Amino acid sequence: MHPMLRFVLISTALASTALAQTRGLVPEDYFRFQFVSDPKLSPDGKQVAFTRSVIDKEKNRRVSSIWLVPTDGGAPPRQITASGYSSNSPRWSPDGKQLAFLSTRDGARAQIQLLRFDGGEARQLTKIPNGASNIQWSPDGKRFVFLSRTGPSDRAAKKTTSDVKHYKNARYKFNDSGWFDDKRSHLWIADAVTGEARQLTDGDDWNDLDPQWSPDAKEIAFVSDRTGKEFDFGRNTDIWVIPAEGGALRKISTSSEPDNTPRWSPNGSSIAYIESTDETIGISWKLASCCAPPRTLAPNLDFAVGDPQFDGENDIYFSTQAKGETLVYKLDVGTGLPTRVTPSNKHCRDYSARGANFVAVCSDFEHFDELYTRTASGPWRPLTSFNNEMWKSLELASVERVPYRASDGWDVEGFLVKPLGWQAGKKYPMILSIHGGPASMYGTEFNHEFQGYAARGWAVFYVNPRGSSGYGVKFQRGVDKNWGGGAYTDIMTGVEAVLSKNPWIDRTRLGVTGGSYGGFMTNWITSHTNIFAAAATLRCISNFISDEGTRDAAFGHDRDFGGDLFQNFDLYWEFSPLKHAKNVKTPTLVMHSEQDLRTPLEQGEQWFRALRHFGVTAEIVIFPRENHNLTRTGEPAHLVESLNWQQYWFRRFLDGDERAKRPTE
Repeated sequence: MHPMLRFVLISTALASTALAQTRGLVPEDYFRFQFVSDPKLSPDGKQVAFTRSVIDKEKNRRVSSIWLVPTDGGAPPRQITASGYSSNSPRWSPDGKQLAFLSTRDGARAQIQLLRFDGGEARQLTKIPNGASNIQWSPDGKRFVFLSRTGPSDRAAKKTTSDVKHYKNARYKFNDSGWFDDKRSHLWIADAVTGEARQLTDGDDWNDLDPQWSPDAKEIAFVSDRTGKEFDFGRNTDIWVIPAEGGALRKISTSSEPDNTPRWSPNGSSIAYIESTDETIGISWKLASCCAPPRTLAPNLDFAVGDPQFDGENDIYFSTQAKGETLVYKLDVGTGLPTRVTPSNKHCRDYSARGANFVAVCSDFEHFDELYTRTASGPWRPLTSFNNEMWKSLELASVERVPYRASDGWDVEGFLVKPLGWQAGKKYPMILSIHGGPASMYGTEFNHEFQGYAARGWAVFYVNPRGSSGYGVKFQRGVDKNWGGGAYTDIMTGVEAVLSKNPWIDRTRLGVTGGSYGGFMTNWITSHTNIFAAAATLRCISNFISDEGTRDAAFGHDRDFGGDLFQNFDLYWEFSPLKHAKNVKTPTLVMHSEQDLRTPLEQGEQWFRALRHFGVTAEIVIFPRENHNLTRTGEPAHLVESLNWQQYWFRRFLDGDERAKRPTE
């Protein structure tokens, strides 16, 4: 070989290696994510309309647009709505010639927009003062049903100049929507050509939700608590049906528990809906016909279900959480037997089914959400790859399941993430993470926070203790009258199991963190053991006594505590971490949102001040303008900064890095 030629080949190989270098995920990578949601198959099943959202870092907000992609993958996805404003909720007309969607292009409230596929720009159809949501075409394509908010202030002849808040009912705020005004959600009908709209339902003492057309377009089913107690302590939502032209209502459901998500069978003879047998568990399917009492479907199904969709008269798709995965099943109405539809080791949600075609948004621990599709007999394949370019520059950690036996014999499952660059013979810190709820579930879905921890050289152990969803009703109700008991021992048993099987984890450098119920459990753990070197508690509960009367769902823990605060005061105080704050030695970072109405700011303040009172190293970080959903839907800059605050704290106390800087420095 010629010497010069050999030199060139070596140099090229070295350059290729340099270009191929990757790094671990950092909090700021969140700004690069592209989010896929709400796919809807066209009537012929050949195309999918969906929403893609990106982060406008300069404006610190999310921007969404509508995209279209053929289900055969013959062409790449293309954007069909104009840039410059957000558009979402794509809905196909029954003939497939138009697409309706919601947009704030007028700069105010979201309105229904119409886009024809035979050419032309989208046009605004409605001009509803308080905007539109939950739009649905009538089966004949002539009208829309949607939700909008109305109330006494719309009818008042003379408006007051006072800006005080005045309430007559106990429920006057909600975390996602803030402090209530006097407006209520009701059904509206709009002409699909002229946009002329009229209000269909009314009432000042309830909200009407989830409107669904009957197949003949003559009736609309919806959800409402019309007991008059919704804004005090009521929770008895029912399924109602109203003529599309207006008139008398008829009630379909029969239970005193919450009923929701009505869906008509294709021939209109029945309505399937979900009857909740517990405040947080919807497991009992009901099928109501016009002339017979409701009957239960799938009586042996032991998981919470949601998002039902009929596939012909005899099958119903539904989503559920099961053993660390979010998946979709198809239920045979006759036999009550469910069959899994979505693939293994994927978290799939936001699905759409039409005949042999099925699409869903799926992720796994090493891949963020993308749109996947399959036919009845074909393999699963991706339809979008928005985030693939980003993955080329990143090295991502993998996750392994950790099943173990609780101290009292219950089967529990956790998950372990090794640090990136793990090497045998080295010792590594580990962070324990606890999810919210407690009726929630960790699994193998993509997790930005955990990937960031692994990139820093920390192992992550996260667990589904009793109280978690996805492992059956008995397991989920395992926190009954025992919030800090069995779940705590489940978690600590799991920690010991992981430590014993993985001697490379440094027992002297353990961290613990969690949000909401996970924040409560973080506080409970550090007040009952001192094995953790650092803790970061987010949107926590520290004092049930004050929380019960200040949170949005007042006295909302009665089912877990065997009664309300006034019936079981001592139990509420016993399971309040604040009672045990004198035992805490763990350096703790308290993070809370200023506008949190689910676990109000005072919960974090009380915990922080108690720790300082007892001489514990502690700091508190308060995020302005944010509510309980900071780490899900908060301002992008705040969301990223919250991750950086956690990493700062763990660098300081797990890595012993005295140079670790606060995000504000």
